[in-house]
Amino acid sequence: MNRFNLPAAILLGSSAVSAVQAETLSTTIVVTASRSAETADETLAAVTVLSREDIERQQAQSVTELLGSTPGITLANSGGRGKSTSIFLRGSNPDQVLVLIDGIKVGSATLGTTAFEHLAVDQIERIEIVRGPRSSLYGSEAIGGVIQIFTRRYAEGFTPRFSTGIGSNDSRDVSLGASGGTDTGWYNLDISDFSTEGFNAKEEGSFGYNPDDDGYDNRSWALSGGYRFSDRAKGRLSWSRNEGDNEYDGGSSFDDYATQQRLDTLSTALELTPRDDWALTLSLGRSRDESTQYGDGEYQSHIDTERDIASIVSEHQLGGMNQLTWGVDYQQDEVDSSNDYAQTSRDNAALFGLYQLYFGAQDIAVSLRQDDNEQFGGHTTGSLAWGIQLDSELRLFASYGTAFKAPTFNDLYWPETAFSIGNPDLVPEESESFEIGLSGKHAGLHWSANLYQTEIDNLIAWALNDDSKYMPTNVARARIRGLELSAATRLAGWQLQGGLDLMDPKNLEDDSLLSRRPRKVLKLAADRDFGDWSLGGSLLAVGKRKDSSAHLAGYTRVDLRAGYRLGGDWWLKGRIDNLLDEQYQTVNRYNQPDREYWLSLHYTPGA
Repeated sequence: MNRFNLPAAILLGSSAVSAVQAETLSTTIVVTASRSAETADETLAAVTVLSREDIERQQAQSVTELLGSTPGITLANSGGRGKSTSIFLRGSNPDQVLVLIDGIKVGSATLGTTAFEHLAVDQIERIEIVRGPRSSLYGSEAIGGVIQIFTRRYAEGFTPRFSTGIGSNDSRDVSLGASGGTDTGWYNLDISDFSTEGFNAKEEGSFGYNPDDDGYDNRSWALSGGYRFSDRAKGRLSWSRNEGDNEYDGGSSFDDYATQQRLDTLSTALELTPRDDWALTLSLGRSRDESTQYGDGEYQSHIDTERDIASIVSEHQLGGMNQLTWGVDYQQDEVDSSNDYAQTSRDNAALFGLYQLYFGAQDIAVSLRQDDNEQFGGHTTGSLAWGIQLDSELRLFASYGTAFKAPTFNDLYWPETAFSIGNPDLVPEESESFEIGLSGKHAGLHWSANLYQTEIDNLIAWALNDDSKYMPTNVARARIRGLELSAATRLAGWQLQGGLDLMDPKNLEDDSLLSRRPRKVLKLAADRDFGDWSLGGSLLAVGKRKDSSAHLAGYTRVDLRAGYRLGGDWWLKGRIDNLLDEQYQTVNRYNQPDREYWLSLHYTPGA
């Protein structure tokens, strides 16, 4: 087992942003934390912003890779690129994280999770990750936090871009994009294609093992645009589609299993400023998650879910020291499946409000939300946060919040089989969280420390009932305590950042650790430019974890990256992942990649 030295790691700290970002953190605009625009240092929450610059610097190839590099997030992947990947935000379950794309809530209404593994990184302008409960603003699922993905935005004039690459396991990709416009109208277009032969995802001797490579193909499109009607009115429209064809080992019925999955998001918004002290946003959107399973090339089953969203958000400046944000949300979920669900639709209406008060060096935020769901009834959540600027370089905040997660269609109405059945009597999972955070800037070092605790009641767990069938019930309780340390600096021309997450994720029913959550995670990164050359690397050290009854060993992974400007806007980039050829698993009996190589050519104007 690989180990890392905790005292040394604590001294190194972690980072929510790169060293370059840290210099201008106060000007980074964040909208996810409060549903209104505010700078990152005004936000009374732990926030990470991943910009397009971060994506290019890391040479990230997937959204899951990007998310895994940030504080508070750990991943569990079932066998490589494109395979099922679970996101654990501050130790919460994967279905306890709310995900938005361009402001529209996405994810499967049956599973309750988002298939991050199929989202194309070339489409993304930035990602905002807010750690901690946000149900009082967004409703169900936001127990661990909120992840919002923003697709590419325009650049003035006409800006084309292009990239292509090849790598290990007969992997290759190509991406084309263009953006442009003026202050009046703008547009953006992205198309990408990726394929890999993959490797054998399952460990030899495990259930369903088939001695073949499990490949993956992905095709993605994104289109967005906007128009400014006047100084006080503008509209925007965005659409994206991500298709993933995934091969996997699934059992003894067929030699070859495959899944075709399609994720669609359509959103439109009208932004009005009736007065200088009043901003109003009206938005509509639809997201779809379609999944079809095949055995030896023959259709077996499908589950398609559709989510329609409508919202009104109104922001009011009440003098120079007060701000009121309120809104109305409506959501309609529908299921179309080869399985016979007892109920196939439900809606949810909600009213929320947020009041922010600024006085001197202190600020307070109070939020409250009431959700009325067709299936589980009414639910009220709230939060209270306080912050103070202790001096020009030191800031303290504390917060308390409640959150909930509604049962999924699978939880409630999974059709009865010989082995399982849903439970329509389930109630929502509920949580209560406390957090205190301290951040500062001293001698070029930007650092933060966040201490938190989340208690979750009515956890839904599938277990054998009296008829020897697996059925979900509200029986479990969990308590997650954690400490996030972060720091970033520039030393001898190097951008240095690192992260340490210490966590105690307990199942209070039997005092055991929650599955797939490590108690210690260390993340380090270093990057530097040498004229036309760039060089960087990262280290990920993950402690041991349990996975149901199995125990997964800790591991250390080292990645290297380099780039060379060929001339003008052309770049040649390369990376070596898992340099030390570490053998490890993040899901029991599912393999992870050996050492891999990637070489790519990029045309990126302005980079």
